[in-house]
Amino acid sequence: MRIGIVCYPTFGGSGVVATELGLEMAKLGHEVHFITYSRPVRLDDDAENIFYHEVVMADYPLFDYSPYELVLTSKLVSVVKERKLDILHVHYAIPHASAAYMAKKILQEEDGINLPIICTLHGTDITLLGRDASFEPVITFAINKSDGVTAVSESLRKDTFDHFNIKRSIDVIPNFINLSRYEGLQPNEMRKKYAPNGQPLIMHMSNFRKVKRVPDVVKVFAEIRKEIPASLLLVGDGPERYNVEQLCRKLDICGHIHFLGKAKKVEQVLANGDLFILPSQTESFGLAALEAMAAGLPVISSNSGGLPEVNKHGYSGYLSDVGDVKDMAANALRLLKDHQELLRFKEQAKEQAKEFTLPKVLPLYLNLYERLNQG
Repeated sequence: MRIGIVCYPTFGGSGVVATELGLEMAKLGHEVHFITYSRPVRLDDDAENIFYHEVVMADYPLFDYSPYELVLTSKLVSVVKERKLDILHVHYAIPHASAAYMAKKILQEEDGINLPIICTLHGTDITLLGRDASFEPVITFAINKSDGVTAVSESLRKDTFDHFNIKRSIDVIPNFINLSRYEGLQPNEMRKKYAPNGQPLIMHMSNFRKVKRVPDVVKVFAEIRKEIPASLLLVGDGPERYNVEQLCRKLDICGHIHFLGKAKKVEQVLANGDLFILPSQTESFGLAALEAMAAGLPVISSNSGGLPEVNKHGYSGYLSDVGDVKDMAANALRLLKDHQELLRFKEQAKEQAKEFTLPKVLPLYLNLYERLNQG
């Protein structure tokens, strides 16, 4: 098959999953074309059967805002015709599924090409944009007009039906992890640098948006520091960083908190840690939690959205109500104060991560691709 993939090329979960999926399809011999405004961060430069098509935005004096959706539509039409794509897989309902539908209609009417479209819902298009009345009609239309629709968790599937007038089925295909990236990883010099006295190394990784509640990470860490020495590594960056820095100054714990910024090889960073904190307001799935578990880090998380489907309470970590800093800190200390219990949870976290491996998830996408391509 010749597969087109449209995604955000950033460090976010949707871009990571879309890229990993494309890479695996290419390894199986399929021709994969990424169509987006910059090269996806997880895309290997030397990967075979992989092609990248840049959506170039020009400045138009007529527009206050660049019409990305229209430019993307034209690029999709061009790539489909030139590379004879068999299927188009878009990640996020808007603007990607709506642009794909427009491209599909152009191809049908102008060239007689009937291109199947799969739309994968990742969360923000449903839980954030979907609550905005100005987006609702477009999201509903884009979902209903896609030939196949998937959601990354049962929670997200339910939210989609609750908030939109959806008249079609939605398949749940969870996010996945490539465990080969984690094989044989050991702590490196980073561990010695940030935990020189062997103290626990606690981690958080996100895009630092408000929904991630990064200040709660700092508050939980402050509670932990009251009872045991520890260090905190914050991986990522975003709009909440300033507030987080202000809070660590207020709590007088900045000397124990380290901002690492965005990281490409997150698996090696995570391999240095002992515990992962993810107190999000909502998570459609929680890919960061899954990546942490694959690296052997128990997860202290909120119980919102799809997180209970990923983080098994009392096994791979613990779940708390959103904003319950005291309970999250108590759960963290329960593990950090008992070395044997921590080791047991580390192994159980790795076992839980195996529930979301490529061999289990990839066939679900393959079956969907083949079904739509044949019919």
